[in-house]
Amino acid sequence: MKVQKERRFALLMAARNSDYVKKVYGGYFNVFVEALAGEGEKWDLFRVVDGEFPHMDDLHNYEGFAISGSPHDANGDEYWILELCYLLKTLFTMQKKVLGICFGHQVLCRALGGKVGKAYSGWDIGIRKVYEVPVGAQVLAYSDKTEVEMFTFGDNILGIQGHPEYTKDILDNLIDRLVWNNSIEKGFAEEAKLKLKKAEADRKYWERICKSFLKGRWIAQSQTYF
Repeated sequence: MKVQKERRFALLMAARNSDYVKKVYGGYFNVFVEALAGEGEKWDLFRVVDGEFPHMDDLHNYEGFAISGSPHDANGDEYWILELCYLLKTLFTMQKKVLGICFGHQVLCRALGGKVGKAYSGWDIGIRKVYEVPVGAQVLAYSDKTEVEMFTFGDNILGIQGHPEYTKDILDNLIDRLVWNNSIEKGFAEEAKLKLKKAEADRKYWERICKSFLKGRWIAQSQTYF
């Protein structure tokens, strides 16, 4: 009887857990695993925001990688961001599947030769229908807020500006925290929450897109959380 080899994937975590997500879900890693993992898979966590990276000699053991969102600037020069860019270039050369979400989407673009700049129009929160990408990349989705909501580069790179892994309660808590620390105005927050009550993001649809990409079953207008 042939024993099927365990499929391994890795999450490159570029953010620290919020108190809410840690209390309710046990951390963002569990949120991502719930959204992306399938039966018979092993997912490893590397907290790149804290300087924890996979060893270069181990990269070949993984079928795919996902990069989380982050409050950090993808164009910043912190050591871990520069090291992450180097890792992503290496994974691209190795033709490894890499899924970037929000910050991950932006840092992928930067690492592979695209242009990333600050969004002076402010935070984009809520639901949207769905940079300057590297030469050879293909833009698959855009919105009135962001010119590149989704792009591919070859068969092994996918960047998504939205958050397919977010649940509505996670987004509600994020909005509350942004109001509390004066990152967004209360009126903007109330408008975003009202939109969340009126419409439901096609979360399962976007999860299928991400899973199909990572696992070699690449299949996108729909809606996702921001």
